[in-house]
Amino acid sequence: MLKMILNNLLWVIFAFTTFLMFSCKNDIKTINELSQVDSLPMEFARDIEVYYSDSGKIQAMLKSPLMVRIEDKESYFEFPEGFEAIFYDSVMQPQSQITADYGISYEEKKLMEARNNVVVKNISKQEKLTTEHLVWDRMKGIIYSNVFVTITKPDETIYGDGLTSDQNFNFYEVDNPRGEFDIYPDDKEEGSK
Repeated sequence: MLKMILNNLLWVIFAFTTFLMFSCKNDIKTINELSQVDSLPMEFARDIEVYYSDSGKIQAMLKSPLMVRIEDKESYFEFPEGFEAIFYDSVMQPQSQITADYGISYEEKKLMEARNNVVVKNISKQEKLTTEHLVWDRMKGIIYSNVFVTITKPDETIYGDGLTSDQNFNFYEVDNPRGEFDIYPDDKEEGSK
């Protein structure tokens, strides 16, 4: 009798296990997608300060509350909580400053994009640029934007559809400038519009 009960119990367990094995369906595409979700190597750092130098001279300093480094086909750094970059002259005096709510830096290309509430200040000239998107090309030492920009000076405001400038925001060209501003004959020689 005990042998018959054990035999029936084994048969029920075998039938239940077989049922479970054939009732589960694993789509290979779903499995691959799930395994790739977290396959990119990431590094996180809080409250960072990064210094950029050339020939032993510090040219810029970047601060951010959060930096995420992502290794992909092209590695990049992301600043999802915003950043501040300060550019220095040859005697380490701050010349200009960029702040934004979001940034991404492509290390191989030496490009950094700033997005959302981007503000650039030329400290000595007391000029301020505001826009929603700006690119800093570290190789060329320039900043540029292809979207609406506002430049505020102590005595005038200029609006434009884009801008190209040196990274210290000393000399710039504004695309389609408008607003109330004075035009002097030597402005083109200085590189400002």
